[in-house]
Amino acid sequence: MRLAVAGHVEWVDFARVPRLPAAGEIVAAAEAWAAPAGGGAMAAYALKSLTDSATFFCGVGEGALAARTVDGLRERGLDVRAGVRAGRAQSRTLTHLDADGERTITVLAPPLVPHGEDALGWAALADCDGAFFLAGDAAAARACRAAAVLVSSGRARAALLEAGVAVDALVGSAEDLAETVDNALLAATAPRWVVTTEGERGGAWAGADGTSGRWAAAPLPGVPVDAFGCGDAFAAALTAGLADGRAIGDACALAARVGAAVRCERAPSVGDLARWW
Repeated sequence: MRLAVAGHVEWVDFARVPRLPAAGEIVAAAEAWAAPAGGGAMAAYALKSLTDSATFFCGVGEGALAARTVDGLRERGLDVRAGVRAGRAQSRTLTHLDADGERTITVLAPPLVPHGEDALGWAALADCDGAFFLAGDAAAARACRAAAVLVSSGRARAALLEAGVAVDALVGSAEDLAETVDNALLAATAPRWVVTTEGERGGAWAGADGTSGRWAAAPLPGVPVDAFGCGDAFAAALTAGLADGRAIGDACALAARVGAAVRCERAPSVGDLARWW
């Protein structure tokens, strides 16, 4: 299969701490590291590990850190199509991972997203079996619609409302307000399926034809390490499952297994996901 992601990438500084510091407190990190990550990158890493196919459309800044970000993505085997934002610093975040593996993120330089006017070879999407649209402008969303299957996140609300493109699956969250699926978004995207994640309770899907179903949370295949990127990996795996022709319930179950597996890896690693395919 040929699969793609349109989304954002940040240079992420990770720090593992026993707990988040209170106001005025100093907390020592048990370990610290840095790498290209962010939602789009994590989804692309998951696709590459799961199916050995991932083209990543993204936006980056100028300068050494931006170049280092793109190099890091390519070192992980991604086909990177990066639109450079002149005069902008590379997107950066600081991520604290606490003793429970929960991530808390501070944005240091705002996200940059791919634009449809960027010369990134968007026409290649017409040959893709599936695409996941996480972030970009309206023109980028329209370009992604050329893929045989299009999955999008509720986080891309503004671009989807402007683009007015139909999607095969719209992924939202019952727990994250940034991923709420509302009536305006439903009207703009006319999704074949709405997929709603519910954390440890699994989640539910509803079809435009009136069908519906649920999936159970997948058991963790190992020791939980951190939650960074689990939701993005879930959406990526859902895209791959639907592109493979699987029924929506089966695609959601695959996505749940992948999300659980990523929970047991130190970000931005996603481990070997092909075993769950």
